[in-house]
Amino acid sequence: MEQGKTHFGFKEVDREQKAGLVKEIFSNVAGKYDLMNDLMSGGVHRIWKNKMVEELVDSWESIVDSQGKIKFIDVAGGTGDVAFRIARKMRAKSIKYEIDVVDINQEMLDVGKARAVDQNLFSGIKFTACDGEKLSFADETFDFFTIAFGIRNFTNIDKALSEAHRVLKKGGKFICLEFSQMNDYFLQKIYDAYSFKVIPKIGEVVLNDRASYQYLVESIRKFPPQNEFKRMIEIAGFNNAAYKNLSFGAAAIHSGIK
Repeated sequence: MEQGKTHFGFKEVDREQKAGLVKEIFSNVAGKYDLMNDLMSGGVHRIWKNKMVEELVDSWESIVDSQGKIKFIDVAGGTGDVAFRIARKMRAKSIKYEIDVVDINQEMLDVGKARAVDQNLFSGIKFTACDGEKLSFADETFDFFTIAFGIRNFTNIDKALSEAHRVLKKGGKFICLEFSQMNDYFLQKIYDAYSFKVIPKIGEVVLNDRASYQYLVESIRKFPPQNEFKRMIEIAGFNNAAYKNLSFGAAAIHSGIK
């Protein structure tokens, strides 16, 4: 790839162009983003996100004992899907919490705010328009950093990981849910056929927007495989980097400790 270029799906674009192109895509799909996730995955994304939140549950008891409140940042989480799951867990256990939902796209955040009001979950959750590669938060602010199906859209994934490390407290946990590579050749072939033939068609029928979902499918294929991304997490300074495959590797939960 030429210097100064990066991937936008299978295309090559100038690095400074990508953020704007990605922002435009999510502006186009914001209103029906969660509906499209259900249609594309048959609702499986909900199971994956629940498992992601379970990774938090395993780690937060010691934090509650030491400070009485847990602070979360959920990046690229505009519609609130992950944040709401965390909030419900916190309320069920009567644990005090603060969640900052961060997204570069205001349209996605507007959807999240409306959903928070509808679900009576607005208290304890803030929505902030911000670039995940240049977060507007002080060092060592949060106990947990979560990001679901967002990091592959960043122009500089290494910068996003560096920012995650910076804003986490010592001992804080990074958890990333992202599409990945299946660990069976024939299942991957079936998944590829479904992805490239069916998902863009769903986008065309539901949103009259085939191009956005063609990009999303292509962006999954350009994301580093599990072991390579694990190494990137380690290079960013995280300890105990690990991943768990979901649905034979169609997605994976990556984690690390500051």
